[in-house]
Amino acid sequence: MIRSIFSLFAIFFIPIFSFLSFNTTNESTKYKCLIQMTNYTGEGAYVIISLLDSKDNYQKTLYVQGDDEEWYHDIPEWWKFYGKRRPDIDAITGATISGGKRAISVIEIENDKIDSGYKIRFETAVEDQEYYKDDIEFELTSETIKNKVEGKGFIRYVRMLPQ
Repeated sequence: MIRSIFSLFAIFFIPIFSFLSFNTTNESTKYKCLIQMTNYTGEGAYVIISLLDSKDNYQKTLYVQGDDEEWYHDIPEWWKFYGKRRPDIDAITGATISGGKRAISVIEIENDKIDSGYKIRFETAVEDQEYYKDDIEFELTSETIKNKVEGKGFIRYVRMLPQ
């Protein structure tokens, strides 16, 4: 009796649990992200690329241009999110971007975030100059993810291309 119950369990439930465990990951797409800066003078800009939900709550840091943690607190909105937990972001950081220059980075976005109310925010800060909480911010839709988006501060524009 116990052996037959165990056999039924093995035949029916193990495959179901196995199937469910393999389907919990979300597929994602990598995007080349070109950031073109305005012709400002001064130090290189720190640029934070974040994923936000529909209520503007930070969900994830996608990329950081600027790898000196000493200055992260000068990006106050993002720091409220990142500074509490301080997850390891070494794999998604690069150098700051100077005025007039451009940088290309690769960011990864889960496919279920597109067309579902999520946003991308580009925050910028330059030492002894301005901080722009939403230098660029746009909703992640199938259309906007492919468009050139103009900035309001240190960023002239951003263009993203699916890889």
